[in-house]
Amino acid sequence: MKLGLNTLLFTAGFDESHLPLLDKVKQWGFDGIEIARFSFDGFPARAIGQKVRDAGLECTFCSALTGDLSLISEDASVRRRASDFIRQGVETAAEIGSPVFVGPYCAPVGLLVGRRKNEDEWKRAVEELRALAPHFEACKVALANEPLNRFETYFLNTAAEAVRLCDEVGSPWHGVLFDTFHANIEEKNGGDALRSLGSRVKHIHTCENDRGAPGTGNVGWADVFSAAKETGYDGWMVIESFGSNIPEIAAAACIWRDVAASPEALATEGLAFLKKNTQAIN
Repeated sequence: MKLGLNTLLFTAGFDESHLPLLDKVKQWGFDGIEIARFSFDGFPARAIGQKVRDAGLECTFCSALTGDLSLISEDASVRRRASDFIRQGVETAAEIGSPVFVGPYCAPVGLLVGRRKNEDEWKRAVEELRALAPHFEACKVALANEPLNRFETYFLNTAAEAVRLCDEVGSPWHGVLFDTFHANIEEKNGGDALRSLGSRVKHIHTCENDRGAPGTGNVGWADVFSAAKETGYDGWMVIESFGSNIPEIAAAACIWRDVAASPEALATEGLAFLKKNTQAIN
């Protein structure tokens, strides 16, 4: 098991100005850093990836569909832009040295239309992801698609839906990002949800029910760790929380108060908890 920290705790768009964070993340004891970006043009991925390795860390890469980027839209031009975004994100992940490109990649975050998804939308998502899958394989980067809670999307909310999506896309290069925050809202039991995903899990995000440090809230961690061990998961567990003092991040994630004494405290307290509880898995 490898333990990482997502950069959204510190910035909405990691770039070269944030490179001093690498030494801190290494000093705190993380195995890697998860770099988050929502645009890829002009991003020096290869150079930053080398800086990550020079700091003694490994790297994963995170993004999301936002705005009008959507694989489920009736408008073919909208779907094409979303597909191009995912394609470019996977290429950027390969350049930075990440084996995964993680995040929600069906509908834009925050899109709620006042009804449940329909079969036409589902079919469009499957078709677009099937068409993209050969590119994931060519880049040797797995797409880890993330179910979100009902307040952030109406399209993909549960592990059961993620299982269906993976099975219909039918590619080993398309899998699931399991997030404890979203699962705590949508699932009856987080451990059972993780078990049901089995080998489809490509990545895990850890966060408390209030977006705070893992281990400080009411997420059923014992079940989550047990399920990870039972399913043989040996990938990344990454702390993903959000900087409350970053306006665009606070607005997107609805962070209206501090959930820890400081970003550094959230990172280090969460890491200590994860290290203690993953020793039996490693």
